[in-house]
Amino acid sequence: MKTLMVLVLLSSLLCALAAPICSRRALGNLSCPQENQRQIQAGLKDHFWAGQGCKEICYCHQRELLCCPKDVFFGYKIASVIPCDQQ
Repeated sequence: MKTLMVLVLLSSLLCALAAPICSRRALGNLSCPQENQRQIQAGLKDHFWAGQGCKEICYCHQRELLCCPKDVFFGYKIASVIPCDQQ
């Protein structure tokens, strides 16, 4: 019984460590968008693709930048229909 308990706890710990993490950064004197961000769509104000590709989305709000993997930010059903321009 103890072995089963330990296995359950270890597997839950591994799942928690593998979960995508969002980051929050204060912008200070900087503004959005920054040089490594591209606007997603005109209708999504203050939402930007971060870096190369379309795996991370950032939201700029009141001198703060919140960045998350797109599946976490929108949910996997909505993220699949958000257009990605990888220029």
